[in-house]
Formats: sequence, structure tokens, C-alpha cells
Amino acid sequence: MPKMVRVYIRSVLIGVALSCCFVAALLALDVAHLRHLILNSEVGWLAVVMLIALNTIVFGGVQFAFTVMSQAEKPPSSGSGSRVSGFTRPVLAALAVHKTRRK
Repeated sequence: MPKMVRVYIRSVLIGVALSCCFVAALLALDVAHLRHLILNSEVGWLAVVMLIALNTIVFGGVQFAFTVMSQAEKPPSSGSGSRVSGFTRPVLAALAVHKTRRK
């Protein structure tokens, strides 16, 4: 299996775990009376499934993005000190400003 597929599957599994913890915390703390709404409804289980599924998409996507971005190569550092973290330093220059008169 390719490396990126394994990374993606691992990120989705981490997303599922984080999502389950997040939904459990929402229900335990009864945020916005969500626990009351779910327990007193016939289709409350569907709301829990949707919360877990949609939060899995969010948390899994964030985890995958973090993993991919952390694999980026570091730019080579130059010993001259003219470059700061891969970018050149801005040059500050004074400009003359002339006022114009309105008629």
C-alpha cells in the first residue's frame, strides 16, 4: 500500500477517535441541551451518527493536512544572514510626499 494511503487511513482513524471523544464531551456536558434533545427524540441516534460522521470528516481532514504539511522539506539556511526563514528582508526607503492643493 502506498505511503500516503496509509497516512490518510491513519488520519481518518485518529479523526474517528477525536470525533467520538468530542461528541461524548458534547453529550456529557449537555451543550445547548443537546443531550436532552437526543434522548427525548425517536431519531436521536441518527443525530449522534451524523455528529460523529461529520466531525470525523473535519478532524480527519485537519489531521491529514497537519501530517502532510509537517513533511515539507526545510529550506537550506544561508550563512550570510540576509535571508530570514527563506525570505529576503524588506528594504525600507524614505519617499518624498508632495501636497497638492485643491481648487
